[in-house]
Amino acid sequence: MNLQDWGLDPFFEEGYSTYQADRMVKGRVTLEHRHLYRVQVEGGERLASISGKLRHQAVGRDGFPAVGDWVVLREGGDGRAVIDAILPRKSKFTRREAGFHIDEQIVAANVDTVFLVMGLDQDFNLRRLERYLTVAWESGAMPVIVLTKADLCEDPDEKRMQVEQVALGVPVHVVSAFNGEGIDCMKRYLEYGRTVALTGSSGVGKSTLINRLADQELLATGEVRADGRGRHTTTHRELVLLPEGGLLLDTPGMRLLKVWENEGGVDHTFADILTWAEQCKFSDCCHEMEPGCAVQEAIDQGVLDSSRLQNYRKLGRELAYLERKKSSEAMRSEKERWKKLTIQYHKKGWHRR
Repeated sequence: MNLQDWGLDPFFEEGYSTYQADRMVKGRVTLEHRHLYRVQVEGGERLASISGKLRHQAVGRDGFPAVGDWVVLREGGDGRAVIDAILPRKSKFTRREAGFHIDEQIVAANVDTVFLVMGLDQDFNLRRLERYLTVAWESGAMPVIVLTKADLCEDPDEKRMQVEQVALGVPVHVVSAFNGEGIDCMKRYLEYGRTVALTGSSGVGKSTLINRLADQELLATGEVRADGRGRHTTTHRELVLLPEGGLLLDTPGMRLLKVWENEGGVDHTFADILTWAEQCKFSDCCHEMEPGCAVQEAIDQGVLDSSRLQNYRKLGRELAYLERKKSSEAMRSEKERWKKLTIQYHKKGWHRR
């Protein structure tokens, strides 16, 4: 088994070229647990922690390794390896950290495709799917929608049509891990060296889907009750290598997915609303009560769901609020940094030299 099996390609080789030195090796993070990392290196696995320098240089969570990252390691003094650097990322599926603290949480790094998994049971929610799509488009990975538990749905084709209307141009697959329906179609995304991350709410069957795709029990799964709802079993992010090639990154179910960036993900997800907005009579139309509003006309004609417009506005307000908070946090952090430098300056007596 070599690192090409784990997704190493010329992009990461180029990033590593500046670090090639004695006792320095490259590897990929496959598991994170309480600031310890399991890293796949050439010929095996290593348990690693991050160096003091990397910790000191980190500005927010983005500066720490995440599952899927390629990193540079060296031998440590306690038998563990030490991570000195994180190689440039190809992509990152990221969200705002839960709670009131304004920080980023990287759910998965360096993935080629992200499966947005949603159950065809009580989990089915188009507005939540729009939120996942927004984050997926921001990530740099290709989104694919996977509708699970087809065996529990009376009309899965109707649900698929509803999804296709809001997920413009995104592949949609209906599967059942119970009877194997649609599983073979999903395997075509798992080419050699390609990484696929699975995201979605708790109990939608992500771990069960991974086991089906791998044709073996790679991950623990919870019992499924009569109402189709499974227990939350995945408690950490883990990257697994499939026997026939391809890599799957399982993630814990997310009860809440808050957006973190706005580099076009909202516009991509709601491209239909933007297209109608271009036809409005006024360029600054708010799509409420203005005369000549093409968006409201689309709603009146039944072409656009009013709840989709409301969700578009909600995400826009959320991102605007986040940008204001980020600016405030940045100013506070810069103030703290200069405060620490001033204290060090006086402690070391540099001002007397």
